[in-house]
Amino acid sequence: MSKWRTVTSGVPQGSVLGLALFNVFVGNMDSGIECTLSKFANDTKLCGVVNTLEGRDAIQRDLDRLGRWACANHMKFNKAKGKVLHVGRRNPKHNYRLGEEWIESSPEEKNWGY
Repeated sequence: MSKWRTVTSGVPQGSVLGLALFNVFVGNMDSGIECTLSKFANDTKLCGVVNTLEGRDAIQRDLDRLGRWACANHMKFNKAKGKVLHVGRRNPKHNYRLGEEWIESSPEEKNWGY
């Protein structure tokens, strides 16, 4: 049997408190966001319609907001996992960036949720 140890930081594993604190921490992430922002566990998805230049600009403004939020909250998005999914036959396939780095485009996305 394991011995008891003093916890010096973090939240005990399996605790409901960890999830509650995480939700409080990321609760204001979508403040000022124009497009649709989905948050689940450690995934964040930004979705928007790009049939005009304004739609393209709205997505880029939201990415800029998310970048500033991450910086202000001492968090980092995993830019290696970030992808742009272009949908539609006449999609102009604009390029987007998060911070100073351009986000890679991908022809498909897997969503393991329901």
